[in-house]
Amino acid sequence: MGFFNRLSDFFTGYEEIDEEFFEDLTDTLIMGDVGMQTAEELVDELKERVRKERVSDTEGARKVLTKIMEEKLEAISSDTDFEFEDKKSVVLVVGVNGVGKTTSAGKLAARYRALGRKVMLVAADTFRAAAIEQLTAWAMKTGADIVKGRENGDPGSVIYDAIQSAKAKDYDMLIVDTAGRLHNKKNLMNELAKINQIIKTEYPEAVKETLVVVDASTGQNAKEQAREFKEVTDVSGVVLTKLDGSAKGGIVIAIENELAIPVKFVGVGEGVSDLRRFDVVKYMERLYGE
Repeated sequence: MGFFNRLSDFFTGYEEIDEEFFEDLTDTLIMGDVGMQTAEELVDELKERVRKERVSDTEGARKVLTKIMEEKLEAISSDTDFEFEDKKSVVLVVGVNGVGKTTSAGKLAARYRALGRKVMLVAADTFRAAAIEQLTAWAMKTGADIVKGRENGDPGSVIYDAIQSAKAKDYDMLIVDTAGRLHNKKNLMNELAKINQIIKTEYPEAVKETLVVVDASTGQNAKEQAREFKEVTDVSGVVLTKLDGSAKGGIVIAIENELAIPVKFVGVGEGVSDLRRFDVVKYMERLYGE
């Protein structure tokens, strides 16, 4: 059973709100990958509000918990979260190999091409030949242009060339696929620092967006990957792939609550257009089947 169904069903199994109810709710949240820290915070706040608002039935408790979750998800949203969509921008796509990083870069290109933007894909993951080939295929599929270097070449030089081309030909958006390595944090940090410096020096007028891609089906591991990338670079948003079939839907709340990074896009299928903006209202509706 998925997280959404499990949590919805939970409230129908209790007649009264007691300590056992709160303990079992904590366990249910943890099983859905809300995580220990966030689950305990949610339940503690629920206890407090149930007491203050004199809620006596589980349906009332469900509504209070829904409100608490919504507040947590909305707390870190900002009017500038999607500023990069409407201005000249450079979107860095980061994440470990195997989570759908290159595919997400391609789907972002498809999204913004469909919105009429002039998009360039940048194959800066020069350490994996398959990544360059995959991104080239996405460029052909979406009609985006692409700048790529040679295998094992300097990612910084690829970024530099892409920026010069973007400025000369008036591109709206560069979407940059970066190397997916975490095993050597120092190298990754140095590489991303170099890329960021080139963007700052050569294209200061562009809005820079850094999206870390994580796989929802890996649960708490997804949160830890996002945390590690946050430690080595300035992450501004999360792309959460495979949310559609995941029993781990609570990971959205864990990431936003514990890392203070907004989930901006979610993968809800294999199709080109199945990378969508994360919508708190739709998420909550799905959470309780409303």
